[in-house]
Amino acid sequence: MRLWHTELIPFIPKSQLLAQWRELNSIFVKEDKHVLINYIYEYPKEDLYIYTQIVLKEMRARNITIRTIDKMDRYFVDLHFTENEYYPPYSRHHNDEYLTICYYNLYEKYIRGQKDFTAEQFEALHQYYSIKKGAAF
Repeated sequence: MRLWHTELIPFIPKSQLLAQWRELNSIFVKEDKHVLINYIYEYPKEDLYIYTQIVLKEMRARNITIRTIDKMDRYFVDLHFTENEYYPPYSRHHNDEYLTICYYNLYEKYIRGQKDFTAEQFEALHQYYSIKKGAAF
């Protein structure tokens, strides 16, 4: 279980994006505990809401049908949040180090031949990462 670095959501293959949505729904229902996501409970619920909106926006941009958001709606029912209040979620954890970890995780998927990860998709990811690495590392 992993929440991909927010900046990499536009670059992840469709299978990872769909898996991300499934993982979010699992969090909404069970508040899963897992070594790779436990940090999310150190943040206000608004961070998960913003992260979820980033994932949903990317799914819509790719014309991926979202059958239901009822689990999400129930999970965030007590949240009163507007788009004007958006900020980068999980800022202490979704840092440069985590960006690198996620990049290399995706790189491995690409070099191992993940079927829905094209050379063009990986090249876009690599270009983004190279620019970020040059600017921030």
